[in-house]
Amino acid sequence: MHLALPPRKPSSGPPFAARTSPSVLFQRRRLQILAIIALACLSFIWLVSNSFSARAPRAPAGSPEVVIVTVIDEEKGYSKAYIDKIKQNRRDYAKRHGYATFFPTTHDYDLELAPWSWSVVPALRHASTAYPYTPWIFHLSMHALIMNPELSISKHITDPARLESLMQKDVPVVPPDSVIKTFSHLKGKQIDLILTQDGGALSHGSMLIRNFGGVDAQGKDEGADWARFFLDTWFNPLYRSYNFQKAEGHALEHIVQWHPTILAKIALVPQNIMNSYNQGVAGVATSLYASGDFLVRLAGCDTDGSRNCEKEIEQFWALSSKNST
Repeated sequence: MHLALPPRKPSSGPPFAARTSPSVLFQRRRLQILAIIALACLSFIWLVSNSFSARAPRAPAGSPEVVIVTVIDEEKGYSKAYIDKIKQNRRDYAKRHGYATFFPTTHDYDLELAPWSWSVVPALRHASTAYPYTPWIFHLSMHALIMNPELSISKHITDPARLESLMQKDVPVVPPDSVIKTFSHLKGKQIDLILTQDGGALSHGSMLIRNFGGVDAQGKDEGADWARFFLDTWFNPLYRSYNFQKAEGHALEHIVQWHPTILAKIALVPQNIMNSYNQGVAGVATSLYASGDFLVRLAGCDTDGSRNCEKEIEQFWALSSKNST
């Protein structure tokens, strides 16, 4: 049986393709180079724009510079007139400077078994979330009045140069003799937490927390990360369950002394700058209110059974209202 042989391949190869002229090759190569350059330029622009936006996000137009947070105590039966006047005092001041106000209550947050005074911490965390692009959160106790509304918080306290002139450096963080002291090398732009002392303790009834636009030690933007870290640390369930004598106050004193990331962001300023008292505290050197001070605070009127917050504040109502007009 004979098998069919495969077909023979042609002995001649395929014809040569027509050569491309040098001018066409040059045009193609030039277009390729231009395309590569354009892609490189676009990539560079994208990287630069994203790197700047990551380091320095901008607040949307209309974001208030400060939000004033006052937690309304619903535990002790204060009169509606008293509460309304407290709120109006903050609103008048905020309107003058373009700030916002925030009035949560002690019933707004689940504190589990912690004392009601702990509500200030989730209230500040709530404000941080509600005003994510607001640079500063100003916590002011319910039992206080802004007495000099002409003073803006930025010019009076938070401007970096102004803050540096006020900062009490290399002093015990918790008076009178804490071995942990405030840093002496910090600049105003690095500060994220501004407090006062009353001679016996840190006083958080009037304090400022930077909520947006802070920088770390390398000058990189922190956004709202530090504020939320600080507040979450303060509200740690372990601290809430621990039987601190002054609840959140002693918890704050603990964390600012033993957390370097918090100590490195704190500034202590003179008490009369933002926390003048209406009367002295037994056994403690305090700064008492004088005409021209930013505010007056009735520290301890809500915890001392022999005192009455509503009666004590009466002498300041008319003066604060007059100053607001």
